[in-house]
This record gives sequence, structure tokens and C-alpha cells, in this order.
Amino acid sequence: MHFAFTDEEEMIRAAAERIAAERLAPLAARLDRGEGRDELLANLKLLADNGFMALNVSPDHGGAGAGTVAFALAIEALGYACAATTVGVSVTNMVGEVIQSVGSEEQKRRHLPKLADGTYPAGAFCLTESGAGSDPAGMRTRARRDGDGYVLDGSKIYISSAEYAGVFVVWAVTDPDRPKGKGISCFLVEAGTPGLVIGKAEEKMGQHGSSTNTVIFDDCRVPASALMGRENDGFRIAVGELAGGRIGVAALSLGIARAAMDVAKAHARDRQQFGQPIAEFQGVQWMIADRETDLEAARLLILSAAAKKDRGEPFAKEASMAKLFASEAAHRCTDTAIQLLGGAGYIRDYPVERLARDARITRIYEGTSEIQRVIIARETLRNL
Repeated sequence: MHFAFTDEEEMIRAAAERIAAERLAPLAARLDRGEGRDELLANLKLLADNGFMALNVSPDHGGAGAGTVAFALAIEALGYACAATTVGVSVTNMVGEVIQSVGSEEQKRRHLPKLADGTYPAGAFCLTESGAGSDPAGMRTRARRDGDGYVLDGSKIYISSAEYAGVFVVWAVTDPDRPKGKGISCFLVEAGTPGLVIGKAEEKMGQHGSSTNTVIFDDCRVPASALMGRENDGFRIAVGELAGGRIGVAALSLGIARAAMDVAKAHARDRQQFGQPIAEFQGVQWMIADRETDLEAARLLILSAAAKKDRGEPFAKEASMAKLFASEAAHRCTDTAIQLLGGAGYIRDYPVERLARDARITRIYEGTSEIQRVIIARETLRNL
């Protein structure tokens, strides 16, 4: 197998690492304290200016057209510095890809350049509801046809970047009489549309710098041109796009995990106990060896899924495997990092405490670890 990256992929990774070190990392702790929103938005604009908000969108619509491998490398590099910023980048890329995949030409011309150049600070993906998380087909948000448009009513929860998103991809039931999951459609709703209400911000365990809100649709009228794809075909769109999003979460998880272990390895070299660095003890060495194996395995799973997507091959199982393994590895790596730092790992003077909290959600959003196992098993058995 050929594992070398293209010159463009290496360039994108290097640019992501530079911006991450210069702009994202210095802000991460402040964002965790609930500060620095203006700087966050400035960093999102900088990332857009450098092509990171539409990495897999065609240059015809303002994107970089760099591919999924480049996207994964960039998200890992950015996630190493600041998970709260990077989740918004990942979701915005996801929004751009769904518009490119199923949007009309008019929708592409209207929205993709604004995502790519930062006119929209971010995009938002409105799927989850209080009664429809792992089972999105159970959603209750409705979109009823009314004259030359649709009226949306309902609410979505846990919507990343909702407070500053410029456009929302929204799923709603258009035909409640159809079998479950068969009467769902997908819409584009612009920020500022009457009836679109951004609800309360959630107080989360981690990734504090990323806004996460309830989004309410209260008699929200959109034109018929807001429909993406065919009416009642929205569930298929959601399932397809979630697979791509899982590559982003896997890459973000890897970035967090690598950051935690870099802190832990440096500490193990410097920390003296019993007259020698703790890195000289076999117990510590084995902990580091296990986590290094986790990092490398996660990296290979992510790149395998990304390469399959770039080649146009089925990649749902591989994306779920990457997301499952990388997010669980991030948990193991951050926990090991805290253990290696001892008491220092439990206080905020060191970043591993924040990294552990930031990593925890990766096992939940874009499909829980349990759902990933269901998908992996289903796809495996289907191919027997």
C-alpha cells in the first residue's frame, strides 16, 4: 500500500498546524473558561480565508476541492490545538458537503461561497431532537406545505455553532402518513429567517468554546426553493452525510488524544521519582506503548475511511470503525495522560484536564459508540 500524501495534502496539513499553533492553541484555555468569543469568530474567519471551511467543496463554488484525506489531516491538526474551535470547522465542512451533494445549482451558488469565504461564520446541522437522537427517523419537527412554500414547526437540540451559523440544514417530517423515516425532507434555512429562534446555550462538560443550543422553529416559513433534494427523501440524505461527518469526529478525537499524550510523554521524561525520570519505569513505558499503538491504529483507520470516500467507494463501515476506535482511544489517551501526570493532571494548570473533558463527547456526537457498533455489525453481516 502507498501511504505517502500528495504535495497538496502535506501543504494543507502544514498550514493547519501553523494556524493551530499560532491562533487556536493560545485561545483554547480562555474559550474553556467561557471567554474569547470574538477571537473565536476571528479564528473561524481566518480558517475560511485559508480554505479550511470548505475543504471538500468544489473550487467552482469557492471551496478548496482538496478531498477527504486532506480534511482529516486538517481536522486532526486543528483538534490538537482546540477541540471547541475544530468541531465548528468539521460541522461546517459537513454542511458544505451536503449542499454540494444534494443541493440545487441555485442553492450551491447561494450558500457554498458564503461558507467557504467566511461570510457565514459557520454552518449548522439540525437533526437531533429530544425524542430522536440515535433514532433520527423518530423526529417530530414538521414541515407542512403552504402555498408556494413550507412552514416548519418543532425544535432541535444540541446544535453546534447555532449562535453564529449563517445557514442551517434542517430535517423535518413532510408526510407523517408514510412509514417511519420515509416521510422526512431536508431544508436549508438561513439565519435571521422569521420563526427561527436560537434557544438557550447548553452548559456542557467540555468543548465550552463551541456554542451548543436548542433551535426552535415557530411557524417558520421558507420558500419551496429551500427544499434540498426530493421531498420525503431526507432520511437517506442524513444517513449518507453522517458517515462523512464521522471521519471528522474521528480526526478530531485523534488530535485531542495526540495532544494529551504529548503532554504526558514530556512530563514522564522530566518528572523525577526514586532518583530517575518516571519514563525509565517499565510500568510507565507500557502505558505509553499502549497509547502510541492506539494513536497509530486510529490514524490508519481514519485515513482508510477517508481514502475510500475520496475514491468514491462505500465507506460507511470504515467511517464507523474509525469514529468508534478513535473516540474510544481519545478516552484512553486522556485518562492515561492524567494518570501519568498524577495530581497535576487533575488540576487546570495543565491542559490534560481540559482535553479529557473535550474528548468525552466524541464518544457520543455523530452517533454514539454503541450505534457505531450496530452499523459495523450490520455492514459486515450484509456483505457475507
